[in-house]
Amino acid sequence: MGRAYDLFRRWQRDGTWQRIFTQLQARADAKDLITWDLNIDSTVCRAHQHAAGARKRGSCKRSRPAASPSSPTTTASGARAAA
Repeated sequence: MGRAYDLFRRWQRDGTWQRIFTQLQARADAKDLITWDLNIDSTVCRAHQHAAGARKRGSCKRSRPAASPSSPTTTASGARAAA
């Protein structure tokens, strides 16, 4: 089995398979056995990195609203502290 694979790889490297394919394709084209349909599309569609589930760079910080200085402060027991 190693010998068959070695031969396959050698033919792949030296272009034998490509030449065989090109010849078969040329013969089939000459006999009108190939229908050539071309479709050229230059559309580029890109999603934002976060739309694809990528993580944001930097540390993961949750945005919390800043406490305004005029708002009353609550202690651990829930009672309001004197300002």
